[in-house]
Amino acid sequence: MRDSEVPAWWQRLGLDGLVDVHVHFLPDRVMNAVWAYFDLASTHYGTEWPIQYRTSVEERLKTLDEIGVRAFPALVYPHKPGMAEGLNAWARDFAAVTPGCVPSGTFYPEPSAAGYVRKALDSGTRIFKVHVQVGDYDPRSGELDDVWGQLAEAGVPVVVHCGSGPIPGRHTGPGPMGEVLRRHPRLTAVIAHLGMPEYAEHLALTSYPNVHLDTTMALTPFTENLMPFPRDLTTRLADLQDRIVLGSDFPNIPYEYAVQLTSLESLDLGDAWLRAVCWDNGARLLGLAATTEG
Repeated sequence: MRDSEVPAWWQRLGLDGLVDVHVHFLPDRVMNAVWAYFDLASTHYGTEWPIQYRTSVEERLKTLDEIGVRAFPALVYPHKPGMAEGLNAWARDFAAVTPGCVPSGTFYPEPSAAGYVRKALDSGTRIFKVHVQVGDYDPRSGELDDVWGQLAEAGVPVVVHCGSGPIPGRHTGPGPMGEVLRRHPRLTAVIAHLGMPEYAEHLALTSYPNVHLDTTMALTPFTENLMPFPRDLTTRLADLQDRIVLGSDFPNIPYEYAVQLTSLESLDLGDAWLRAVCWDNGARLLGLAATTEG
C-alpha cells in the first residue's frame, strides 16, 4: 500500500480517518537539529535513516491531511533544562492555528517543572511527551514527582519514550518508568514504540489500568530488521485491543506512512482491532468522538 491508497484503507474499515498520537512538529531550528542527527544515523544507530517527509511545515500538514490523519499532537521534547516551557508555548500556539492539531506539552526534571506543567494543563494542553533517552534523565527524579501526580489526577496522557530502542540510555528500560507507575498507578502513560526492544516487559505494565502503548515504528520492516517483535506476543496485542494506539513518528520515518498501517494489518487481528487502534483508542485519549462502526 502507498500513501495515496490510505484513505481507501480506512474507509473500508468504516472510519472517518486516522488518529495518530505520535506526530512531531517542532520549531524550525529544533527540527533541523533533529534531522541533522538522523543524517548521521549510520554512526548513531548502525543503519541509514533517511527522513521520508523532510519538507516544509505546510507540505507536511498537507501530507497528513491527504492521508486522512484527522487528529494529532505536535509532540515536543527537550534535551536539556530551560527548554520545556518555551516548547510548550510554541506547541500551544501551533495547535491554535493548525486544524486537527491537539495542544501538547512536555517537561524536564527542573525546579520549575511543576509550575509550567500546571500552566500548560490550565491552558488546555491535552497530551504530553517525554523522551527519557534523548533527555538523559531519570523519570523517578524528585523534581518530577509532582508533575506525574498532576497528570495522573488530570487524566491527561503522556507519551513516554522509555524503551531502549533504537539505542539504550542511562535510564531507559521498563524499570524506571515502572517505578513511576508504582508511585502513580492512575497515570495515563502511553509507552512509545510498543516499548521496543523490551516489548514483553513494557506490555506487562498494562497491569496498571491506564497504561497504553503506541505502535510507532513497531512491526515495520525497518524496525523488524533491528528489533523484531516476538510473534508469540501477538495474542497480547489482541487482548489489549483497547490499550494499543496508533503512532507513526511522522515526519521522521524512513519509509512511507502507509507502511505502518500495512504492518498492523499483517498481524491479522481483524477489522475491529484496527478500528480500535487507528481511531477509537486515540480519540478517547485525546477527548475526541469515537467511531460508531461495530
